[in-house]
Amino acid sequence: MGGAALARRLDAFLRYLEVERGYSVNTLIAYRRDLRQLLELGEAQGLTGWERLTPALLDAYVARLHEHDYRVTTVARKISAVRSFLHFLFREGIIPESLADWLHQPKVGRRLPRTLTAEELERLFAAVSGDTPVALRDRAILELLYATGMRASELVALQMDDLDIEEETVRCLGKGGKERLIPLYPQVVESVRRYIFEGRPLLLRDREERHLFLSRMGKPLTRQGLWYIVRQYVRAAGLEGRVTPHTLRHTFATHLLEGGADLRDVQHLLGHSSITTTQLYVAVSDRRKREVYDRAHPRASAAFEYDGLPDEGMAVHDPPIEKGA
Repeated sequence: MGGAALARRLDAFLRYLEVERGYSVNTLIAYRRDLRQLLELGEAQGLTGWERLTPALLDAYVARLHEHDYRVTTVARKISAVRSFLHFLFREGIIPESLADWLHQPKVGRRLPRTLTAEELERLFAAVSGDTPVALRDRAILELLYATGMRASELVALQMDDLDIEEETVRCLGKGGKERLIPLYPQVVESVRRYIFEGRPLLLRDREERHLFLSRMGKPLTRQGLWYIVRQYVRAAGLEGRVTPHTLRHTFATHLLEGGADLRDVQHLLGHSSITTTQLYVAVSDRRKREVYDRAHPRASAAFEYDGLPDEGMAVHDPPIEKGA
């Protein structure tokens, strides 16, 4: 019963596109195909009507698109179709506006964020030398930024109680007051432990101060101070391009995805409210794979004529590519 109700509303949307918007047959076929995936997921999760649609189901839909290993352009096209359908449901008074705007359309053509390679990371970490309180602090900062993907504002807001050395976790308070628990690997735990027991006590001026990272004057470290620290070691490491604390966040997410992490797990670790924000890092990962392929494959630079089906990633409004064109 629920599946029939979902399908009827979908058919009403397609009739609206055909009659009122004048969409072509090919475009309507593409919309039906793309939205059918959302409908099937809803049926599988027991959705009985579109008024019961939830953000969690929309996030699951986007995650499933990535599980299919579609191109970024294909994912963008399918999300565009769903967004159009959601706004139709909102205009019909079926879902609230907040849900209609839940999915964000990825900007396929925009510049992808800068990320660091493993070799560049090692150079950055190696640029911190010595065992002074400041050096211990800065090494812990760089390691923690890469280990957790935290935003600059989140890192400087950390309190002593947010760290659990024994459990190897850190509690982070993100945007909207949302709390997340992030695991730590042994190397960063050791860097933070040394800072807490050997470096921080020598920077501390006020025994009541609970911020984890302190300035040379014993005050809580600021975002500006954090940016200065990162820039200082980026220069010392001789890294090219603009590298900021957020670059380490980008690198954290990209390396996790390249290592096989699930998109939904990365979304949680980054503190993104919508999974479509996280999918940008899939594009970065795809770019890196392409670069490796082009360098490594003996025939990667050769041009081959493809005589087959239209490209899976073409926009829904593009006319089909004719054979031999």
